[in-house]
Amino acid sequence: MKQEWISIVFPAKNEGDHVKSTLDSLFQTKTKQVLDVIVVDDGSEDGCCDFIQSYEYKNRVKLVRTNGIGASRARNLGARLAKGELLVFCDAHLNFEDWWIDRLLEPVISGKTDAIASGIASQTNPSSVGYGQTLDHNLEVKWNPRPPSITETPILPGGCFMIPKSIFDDVGGFDRGFKVWGYEDIEISIKLWLFGYRCSVHPDVSVLHLFRKIHPYSVSFDHVYYNLMRMAYSHFNEQRIEKCKQKIVHRKADSIEAEVIRDGAIKQRENYFKKRRHDDSWFFEKFNIRF
Repeated sequence: MKQEWISIVFPAKNEGDHVKSTLDSLFQTKTKQVLDVIVVDDGSEDGCCDFIQSYEYKNRVKLVRTNGIGASRARNLGARLAKGELLVFCDAHLNFEDWWIDRLLEPVISGKTDAIASGIASQTNPSSVGYGQTLDHNLEVKWNPRPPSITETPILPGGCFMIPKSIFDDVGGFDRGFKVWGYEDIEISIKLWLFGYRCSVHPDVSVLHLFRKIHPYSVSFDHVYYNLMRMAYSHFNEQRIEKCKQKIVHRKADSIEAEVIRDGAIKQRENYFKKRRHDDSWFFEKFNIRF
């Protein structure tokens, strides 16, 4: 396998000492690949990335600070700064195993898939592993069981997945209009499938993930509902848009919908519909999601 220059993007927000432990794990695990590491400190208030200035691997880490632009935009910013032909998006609270990145790389460069996720295991319960995600009848995320081999997955968990930069750029990255947090992973995964790309999970690769009890972002229902409706207008038929609207129970659905439309969702919908190879019904039927 030829040596690839891979860019790993770590968005970070009030991570405490987890950024350091994640980078320590990254640089101490074995790989044959050249890594380009980008940490996007998205307005942290706890100084979680300050150590990088004197870090023993500081020459291998590019640190960029923002003022709290949100999960989607932080990832997109990291991707814009990336030098690698392949992108890996990782949470900043992971532990890695030897050769994890090399094993993720092989099915992508051999053409078996277009984007691939690792298994996600809990740091507190390593035997509990999810292998990609799917959606239930209410558009809620569910973890997949372990497949026998590299297998297609409806949703790529944002905690750890690899994608060629050319494909990421072709679909426009994570939705640039999303607010703070919510539906980032679902939206880009659906978009990849509708645009004709394949998303898979590798059962022989897993990372240990810290499932935190306190959310780093100050997230409101307004943000989550806005992202839901923006995703719906970007990709779904009218019936599914209405079903998404019915999920808005803590705010006025009409006002959320109006804001999404005012922010250009109709134009984005038109552009996506021209470019995509499949419609949303194809996606939901393919994965037997009854939404």
